[in-house]
Amino acid sequence: MTNDIDISGGIQQHRVALVTGGARRIGAAIVRRLHCAGWRVIIHYRASREDAERLANELNAQRPNSAATLQGDLLALDTVVNLVAQAVGLFGRLDALVNNASTFYPTAIEEINEQVWSDLIGSNLKAPLWLSQAAVPSLRARSGSIVNITDIHAERPLPGYVVYNIAKAGLAAMTRALAIDLAPDIRVNAVAPGSIEWPADGQIDPVSRVQLLSRIPLAREGGVGQIAEAVKYLLDDAQFVTGQTINVDGGRSVAL
Repeated sequence: MTNDIDISGGIQQHRVALVTGGARRIGAAIVRRLHCAGWRVIIHYRASREDAERLANELNAQRPNSAATLQGDLLALDTVVNLVAQAVGLFGRLDALVNNASTFYPTAIEEINEQVWSDLIGSNLKAPLWLSQAAVPSLRARSGSIVNITDIHAERPLPGYVVYNIAKAGLAAMTRALAIDLAPDIRVNAVAPGSIEWPADGQIDPVSRVQLLSRIPLAREGGVGQIAEAVKYLLDDAQFVTGQTINVDGGRSVAL
């Protein structure tokens, strides 16, 4: 799909995507790939202000008035609703929502409490639902699209991460449910990463990394660029695709 261009006073208005958690890692790769494809991008962040502003400045230097940042805590419902309204206000439209922001850490069954539940379910499942709900009017007006970043462990749980697994499984189910409820105006799909980029906090030790890589048919770790390319495909090219999840995992999901 080519860029939807409106002519208003001689100004070309390109499609606009809101990417949550877009300042770093996978989110930043998605932002860069969409921007390269001609999108205007809104980079949501919670605490990574410097990274978000640096990325926006980089992209605006390439194409003026093509990137913006928005801060918000996705665990606060009021913030979530206002975030979408602010996003629409920045460029006057919203054509895509990419629910990428995520919290990831282990939770042994004995350690689960209400705070852990609220944190992991809130960031990985609740916030994407409220964001999608708030974005529906704008997306419907543009025949827009939602892409959720799930996880291959939504189907095959990662040991020791029970609440995270539950949250991502819920997000995968939400993808299918919204694809039905929002059709035919809005397409809803997901990308499920495998071993793409190890957590920066070292929660997966070197021995475990070697064991994980040994179970990947393509015998290597993937890169954030592959996730970004899949998101771009779902937004730009997959016009007859909805309710689907693309596993970007080197084949690991079929070899677990």
